[in-house]
Amino acid sequence: MGTDVIDRYMADLGARLQGSRRHVRDLLTETRDSLTDATEAHVGRGLSEQEAQERAVDEFGPVREIANEYQAELAVAYGTRTLIWLAVVLPLMHMAWEYGRMLVIGPWQSFDTIPPSWYLLVAKANDLASGVASGLALVALVLGRVLARRCEAKLLARLTATVAVGAVGVVLLGNLSIIAATAHVDPARLVQSLPMTIASAVSWIVIVRLGLLARRSLSCATIVA
Repeated sequence: MGTDVIDRYMADLGARLQGSRRHVRDLLTETRDSLTDATEAHVGRGLSEQEAQERAVDEFGPVREIANEYQAELAVAYGTRTLIWLAVVLPLMHMAWEYGRMLVIGPWQSFDTIPPSWYLLVAKANDLASGVASGLALVALVLGRVLARRCEAKLLARLTATVAVGAVGVVLLGNLSIIAATAHVDPARLVQSLPMTIASAVSWIVIVRLGLLARRSLSCATIVA
């Protein structure tokens, strides 16, 4: 090993971590600072630079174990951030969509012919989907606070990630169900005005974005040993 022991250790550690870039950067900065301080202390005791770096790295711990600890922390942070987005964005998106729909389209019942009762149930379920998903996110956030000091970080990370994926799944299922039901009852309804087409596109962009966040949080959680 050369005198770049810390650099190699940091490169190996950084390659193993997934999560928010800012959080990863902060953890790596703290780690490098700790290793640098330890190296300087060992140099002050008479060790060479290379020996001091090797001693500092050995004392800090095997990179695999440290990466696993850091990854659990990163996964919890990423999952928590995703749940916050779900809890805040979904209700706002639903309210904006409903307001626009009532202005441009009108109530669901205003078809040329009265829609079947099952369609109204699908529409109602879709209306509730965002609220249910947001509620799941809020419950998970509160539960996470309670469990933070009582369970391992990796378990908490998997809990938050699973709830995030489930919440996005509820919203996605609700949207796909109402689209399929509308296509069956009155396909002409799928051809909307320009404002509602734009609103629909924005809604789907938000859903896809939340889905990607949930998937990433699950990925961050599942790589923890």
